[in-house]
Amino acid sequence: MDIEPVNTAAAAHRPSRKISPVLCFAAGLLLARSLGAQATSADSLAERLKRAEAAISVLQQQIAEQAERGAKAKSGARLEFSGRVMVAGFGNSRRVNNVDNPQFVRPDTTPGLPVRGVGMAIRQTRLGLAVRVPDVLGGVFTGDLDVDFYGGQQPSSGGRTFPLVRLRTARGFVRWTHAELMVGQESPLISGVNPVTPAAIGTPDFAASGNLWLWLPQVRVGVTTSGKVRVGLQGAVLAPTSGDAVAAFDTDYDLAERSQRPFLEARVSAAWGEPETPREVGCGVHQGWLVPAATRVDSRAVACDATLSPYEWIDLRGEIFSGEGIRGLGGGGIGQNFTPANTPLKSKGGWMQVNVRPTFAVRLGVGCGVDHPDGVSLRRRNDACASYATVKPFGPVFVGTEYRRLRTEYATGRYTNDHVTLAAGFEF
Repeated sequence: MDIEPVNTAAAAHRPSRKISPVLCFAAGLLLARSLGAQATSADSLAERLKRAEAAISVLQQQIAEQAERGAKAKSGARLEFSGRVMVAGFGNSRRVNNVDNPQFVRPDTTPGLPVRGVGMAIRQTRLGLAVRVPDVLGGVFTGDLDVDFYGGQQPSSGGRTFPLVRLRTARGFVRWTHAELMVGQESPLISGVNPVTPAAIGTPDFAASGNLWLWLPQVRVGVTTSGKVRVGLQGAVLAPTSGDAVAAFDTDYDLAERSQRPFLEARVSAAWGEPETPREVGCGVHQGWLVPAATRVDSRAVACDATLSPYEWIDLRGEIFSGEGIRGLGGGGIGQNFTPANTPLKSKGGWMQVNVRPTFAVRLGVGCGVDHPDGVSLRRRNDACASYATVKPFGPVFVGTEYRRLRTEYATGRYTNDHVTLAAGFEF
């Protein structure tokens, strides 16, 4: 770097340029404040990080302690307890098979004089247990148990206010990457979809009007491919049942058990979409046997189902079926198995429902179903349409309402019932 020589003669004639002590003091003060602020900011950030780390450590310890205190099974697996307490007020404009959750209309006891009424019940309350073990036979085991209080009532003046506990489903799954094994009690393999409803819990909506639903003991296996479209193939061996009523305690073999053969079902399906927008369609076949007399007859059905969610806020679902002698699957033939000649009663039907969720706390839906047996049957057609609304205003509390119209056709004519349910309760 070149330095220019100083001209001493010129410098002697230039005025003096001394720096004021006040300016020096001010500049030093500003510099000190700036350095102090930077140090304070760094110290504050470090202190905040220390406090955040301490809070996270305390939270982790509390979560660990809570997990240790949680309910555990004898095997050591953690249990999860859930429930849904629901009080339902209901009303009907005509005589039905079951007043708080009807499936079909009955003829008037006195011709031209409909039987009407209103009431309240709490027997559609549900309780559940679930367990999960991460490593069983190289897969993940999950099990659950679901009960309600829809198993009838104590013979007493209280009637429905003293309901009996009933087992709904009890399932144990072992799931691998592309395979599954299930042992327990569940809906038929060929009809595993049910409508959404706040009111029809003890028996699903559209039972006896297109919905085959009856929970049956079974063993089920299945395999699934990977990819954007997941193709599944399943098979099941189910308990044979004719759907006939049994005595309070001791039971006899029903007409399906007398065949000495289990029910057999198979289903093929295709699923795609994300967890928020699941989409699945499937079709299956059912084969069973009944012994109404000396000769064994077939119980057969073909059914298809679909669950489609094009967006997170909308859900479309439904089923269709065609078969014969399928009362044991839950309402097929409007609860009728045979013709007067003891041949299997042929029937076809199905249901469809649309559900929307405009907000997180509100859910709305509407749907219809129909079951149409051959004309030789006692009940020749059963239609049902239902609309509902459910609101969760705060916390675990919910309120809901459903309007259902039922029309049942007999040889003597068609009878229509208007059923209304107002429900309220809480979930945990």
